Amino acid sequence: MQKIVMSWLLTTTTFFVFGQKADDVINTKEVERIERILASDDMRGRRAFTPDIDKAADFIAGEFRKAGLQTMAGHNGFKQEFAMVRPKFISAAGNFDGEALDAKNIIVVTCIPQLKISHAAGYEKVFIKAGDTLQAVARRLVRSNKNMLVLVDRSFANGFGNLTRLKNTIFKTDKSVVFVLTDKDPSKYEIEAVHEITEQKLMNIVGILPGKSKKDEYVIFSAHYDHIGVGKPDNTGDSIYNGANDDAAGTTAVIMLADYFKKLNNNERTIVFAAFTAEEVGGFGSQYFSRQFDPAKVMAMFNIEMIGTESKWGKNSAYITGYEKTDMGAIMQKNLEGTGFTFYPDPYPQQQLFYRSDNATLARLGVPAHTISTAKMDGEPHYHKVTDHIETLDMENMSMIIRSIALASKSIVAGKDTPGRVKVEELR
Repeated sequence: MQKIVMSWLLTTTTFFVFGQKADDVINTKEVERIERILASDDMRGRRAFTPDIDKAADFIAGEFRKAGLQTMAGHNGFKQEFAMVRPKFISAAGNFDGEALDAKNIIVVTCIPQLKISHAAGYEKVFIKAGDTLQAVARRLVRSNKNMLVLVDRSFANGFGNLTRLKNTIFKTDKSVVFVLTDKDPSKYEIEAVHEITEQKLMNIVGILPGKSKKDEYVIFSAHYDHIGVGKPDNTGDSIYNGANDDAAGTTAVIMLADYFKKLNNNERTIVFAAFTAEEVGGFGSQYFSRQFDPAKVMAMFNIEMIGTESKWGKNSAYITGYEKTDMGAIMQKNLEGTGFTFYPDPYPQQQLFYRSDNATLARLGVPAHTISTAKMDGEPHYHKVTDHIETLDMENMSMIIRSIALASKSIVAGKDTPGRVKVEELR
């Protein structure tokens, strides 16, 4: 009986310490300070591919620095810089064993303006066979970042042209993938392609807290910091899409969680804090970020999006997209017993939110990656409107949600709980 009482006291004391620290660090005044800066008119809507977003990036990097986070190896400080490449097709030609290829049967994914390859160039030869899933296999091959000649079975003739879509999400690299629709396996080949290359620079903001005993196991807290910029004035003359809820709110949460976990200083797993760019224009920031990790080493991803308003259940509640796909939500709720806060399954499954935010890329690789939100997606009045101002948000409730995320994630950060993996084969 004495052991049971001592165990209960230890558990209660531990929860109290966690809760007290969360209340001290994640306070409404500090949450509002950060939110006001990110959603200010000075940020001009934080649109990706414009200079306006750079001011937000500098601010977030400064907050990570102030919190005492470390930078990732190979980065320019907290800035994870990368480039998107837009290749405009000009021409293609080639031959297999001396027999000319039809240009329409050649698709080249490259960042090189004038590419010439041959059997002597050291390209790996790969086959996409009848019965394979063309798009899925092709995406995986491009993602492998290797020089490849990919021989695509002629059974895919009707869908082969769709592989040009792979050029829409090319990150700058010196590797190229050449797809050829053919029924041959040449011993000798020559292929050349000409593209006009346009390069656009982007940056995520990333900081880490190394784990104490499980440094190679990662827990990610993330949000996107871009929004949709400046548009036509409304009837009040306002033209800036401030994006206070979408997603300055989530970015504020990531900054606050970074400060919280740094002050707590007891994370056994390495924590990665990421503010993604370009979510609104294709999710490019999270896609690039995801390629920097072995997904098997990512234990969980808490992506945070639009938590500034009450959920459909009112205060002290939020929902988790893809709740049923892992047991992460159940673990989180267990850690919140006695707090009065509830994480619900996504009430808008018809909107496919699990696939529409920055969690999706890692989730498709099996990571228990979910988005936490309160947005009423069947009628959020300020969604993607110039009226998405800080005055429409509930700062106290938002602070409570951030504190609840901190407490709900504690056993995962501590390495005591590990959510099950997403069953990739069941995803659409």
